[in-house]
Amino acid sequence: MELYALGHEALIVAHMTDTIRPSPELAAIVERWIKSYGRGDGETVVHLFSDDAALSYFGSAQGESWRGDALRRGMEQYIGEVPRFHWDPQEIRGFECGSLGWVEWEATIDGIETGQSARLRSTVILKLDKGSWKIVHVHNSIPVNNVEGFGYEARGFEELLDAALSTPYELGQSGIATIMFTDIADSTTIAQAIGDSLWADAVGRHLRLVETQIVESGGRLVKSLGDGVMSSFASARAALLAAQNIQQKNSAEPKEPKLQIRIGLHTGEVITSDADHFGTVVNKAARIAALAAPSDILVSDATRIMVGGSPEFQFAEQITVPLKGLDGEHTIFKLNWR
Repeated sequence: MELYALGHEALIVAHMTDTIRPSPELAAIVERWIKSYGRGDGETVVHLFSDDAALSYFGSAQGESWRGDALRRGMEQYIGEVPRFHWDPQEIRGFECGSLGWVEWEATIDGIETGQSARLRSTVILKLDKGSWKIVHVHNSIPVNNVEGFGYEARGFEELLDAALSTPYELGQSGIATIMFTDIADSTTIAQAIGDSLWADAVGRHLRLVETQIVESGGRLVKSLGDGVMSSFASARAALLAAQNIQQKNSAEPKEPKLQIRIGLHTGEVITSDADHFGTVVNKAARIAALAAPSDILVSDATRIMVGGSPEFQFAEQITVPLKGLDGEHTIFKLNWR
């Protein structure tokens, strides 16, 4: 990757020969960065800036355009004057390709002191600096309709969008898959105890471990969810092996803080569209993960049935419970991984 500063503009030219792939690590880094911003922790915010001359920041207000050393010198003081806010993300997605990565997010910003809220969306570009991901560009915006911004309304596009959103899932590809959700138990408490910088490092290390086990077991990381991930597998056996390996590798991790993971799995027919999965199977897998205690793996009866009596897996503590948003009672099994 090469970075060029051209006059008043920073141009990032990436010679990217690697495949673009989802990056839960970058999503987690940016999430912690934004939350530090909202708390007024300017030191952490500036620490995650790159030393590259191409560093730039475009805020959502007129005049919020800063670059290079001026940005590094002034940002910490600026954040100290900005009212504190709570960040409620509707979507955050990270990607990386070689030494370049980016994160896109959209969220509601709630002013803690002002009592006002606003929709905000942003793109954050990062690059590897001496083995660590650093922010090289931020671009925030507050979406407004075209009538207000440009004096016209794009009716044609809105009609196309409505048609796309009304298309039933059945028109997409479908098939049997095992969906796995993972997340870090008590993440908020740990993050507050150790601080943003150490927490970002811990989450990044953890997500790399999880992604490695998913890929090595033949699965696919679908998307990151803060400090957790959603993944899919063509076979229940591969998914259960990945879940066991994740817990075993995490338990053996010597570095502190010691993290505990909750995992939930369900198998069934999913609808696949634009590299994402939809349907009841996804919802049920997420609900099962939410039931899991720290360091537990919980699986649905459908997933357990798929592996039969395989000696690779030992199940215990069958329970029958209601799951939020789903009808009836559901049989859940605990997978012993120790």
